[in-house]
Amino acid sequence: MLKLIRLSITAVLFGLTHLASAQNPIIQTIYTADPAPLVYKDTVFLYTGHDEDKSTWFVMKDWHAYSTVDMVNWTDRGSPLSLQTFSWAKKDAWAGQCIFRNGKFYWYVPVNETSGKGMSIGVAVGDSPTGPFKDAIGKPLLHSGNGDIDPTVFIDDDGQAYLYWGNPYLKYVKLNKDMISYSGEVITVPLNKEGFNVRYKDADKRPSAYEEGPWLYKRKDLYYLLYPAGGVPEHLAYSTSKTAKGPWSYRDTIMTVIKKGGAFTNHPGVIDYKGKSFFFYHNAALPGGGGFNRSVAVEEFNYNADGTIPRIEATVGGVKPVQHFNPYQISQAETIAWEEGIETAISPKIGVYVTEINNGDYIKVRSVDLGKGAKSFEARVASRNQGGEIEVRLDSYSGTLLTTLNVKPTGDNQSWNTQSVKIDKKQAGVHDLFFIFKGNEGDLFNFDWWKFDR
Repeated sequence: MLKLIRLSITAVLFGLTHLASAQNPIIQTIYTADPAPLVYKDTVFLYTGHDEDKSTWFVMKDWHAYSTVDMVNWTDRGSPLSLQTFSWAKKDAWAGQCIFRNGKFYWYVPVNETSGKGMSIGVAVGDSPTGPFKDAIGKPLLHSGNGDIDPTVFIDDDGQAYLYWGNPYLKYVKLNKDMISYSGEVITVPLNKEGFNVRYKDADKRPSAYEEGPWLYKRKDLYYLLYPAGGVPEHLAYSTSKTAKGPWSYRDTIMTVIKKGGAFTNHPGVIDYKGKSFFFYHNAALPGGGGFNRSVAVEEFNYNADGTIPRIEATVGGVKPVQHFNPYQISQAETIAWEEGIETAISPKIGVYVTEINNGDYIKVRSVDLGKGAKSFEARVASRNQGGEIEVRLDSYSGTLLTTLNVKPTGDNQSWNTQSVKIDKKQAGVHDLFFIFKGNEGDLFNFDWWKFDR
């Protein structure tokens, strides 16, 4: 897993202002790519690919899931799907998308077959948005050529589901109601000037600007198809139609090539959530980032009056919270707005937790509503023999010290207990919380959850 540069180094590189205000990329514990957001009930679930550290190609072995209710604090839900889920898959856990129907969650992903036939699209199914997922049919759902990658799935108002995919082509099928089979032929979409603009790079190799990674959705009476375009490096563009089957009309660029901190690929995803619209993409802005070590980011935007999408700029600051965070309930330690140094891991006993905590590492949680103030702080921790401290500070790494929890050894890194400390002086209102980890050299302790008491 990714181990980011320590605080003392990043403070020099980015400055303390960056540490206080950074929101993008939204995941910092690993490299993530190809975002696929899903709104389910009152929660946004984000499904991503996972670039392995120090890759020199698209080395991807599993997919990851995250969730949020405020758009700024993201809870790590682990890796509910991997190449091992598909007995017929060899490598290349590339860009997929998950959707809910009939009480189940269907995750469509491209993988490279062990048979040597190349990329195919499989489908996994789960009973919850975070799995576990299993191979729904035990074989590929689709294999139509050498470019069967990047599936996007959409259910129309009449109940008909569509699956689009492809590079260098763009194809689609009508999925049956069971979501694990399809009816009719595989349709190839004409990649012409009218639908997908003119290609300026490698124009002799491809007929239009369309590249890969489609994202299909509907807003009001208009269907939108977003996609990376133009060749390498990619920008993000979109076309629209009056039906989910086209014909498509090219509209415009959404996000230009990201010049500072960008990867040579990009991948769009769009949702509406709590009255706001959000645009997901990926960049290469984390330390060690690049074309094969990417990271997911998000921006808020407003549609133009005529339904067109405005030009969206990639930012470091990201989005504002759609609601405040409640600290008076058990909050998972892996719920993070920004972090430096830590990792996450998973155990069968407690699920995902924060680990590899060293002196100077920290976690930031944004927009925490302390109300009239808390009387105590508690955390579930585990430490073989060292322990350490959790400084709870307000609004910045060096902000007001709310309290310090002295983490006592528990005898083993998987022996968990709850430890608490009083807060002598109440602090009211809404603040960003910084959990600053202090101690001797080496791994200090593991951290499962935290909670304030009034």
